[in-house]
Amino acid sequence: MMRCFVTGLLFSCCLLLAPAIQAASGSIIKVLPQFLDEHGKASLSPSLYDRDAYQADLRRHPLRRSGVRYNIQWKARVPKSDQLKLRVELRGVAQGKLPKELTLEKIIPERYWLSHWSNLDLSGETYRSFGEVTAWHVTIWDGDKMLDEQKSFLWGDKSAPPQVAH
Repeated sequence: MMRCFVTGLLFSCCLLLAPAIQAASGSIIKVLPQFLDEHGKASLSPSLYDRDAYQADLRRHPLRRSGVRYNIQWKARVPKSDQLKLRVELRGVAQGKLPKELTLEKIIPERYWLSHWSNLDLSGETYRSFGEVTAWHVTIWDGDKMLDEQKSFLWGDKSAPPQVAH
């Protein structure tokens, strides 16, 4: 009887300590790039239909844009960390041999159970001088450890050799 009690107590302690010794994990669930108008708005109303229609209008009229917002849905489980951050790397139209590159970062609060949304904006003079964004790469970090990533189709894979047409 005493043996069962001790075994049960040890098992319970292991269950209680499991979250504390769990490795950091995180995921990027969705990335929604949205143009911003001259007033910093991505939509005229909360309606998803209106938002999509307004985004199509901003795509057709680039002079009305003042920036682009990257809305990122993320989830992270990390042991007590104040180094949790989102990073958005951007590539623009090439000038010379290499494309323009820019990195945006944001410290995000530690959250556990559900997913959350955060945004990073490229706007104002930085947006005007950077020009058109051609590719993006979003990552979530805990200190110097990357937890997850999501990238646009045109970002490519730096580890893959370039494709040569014959």
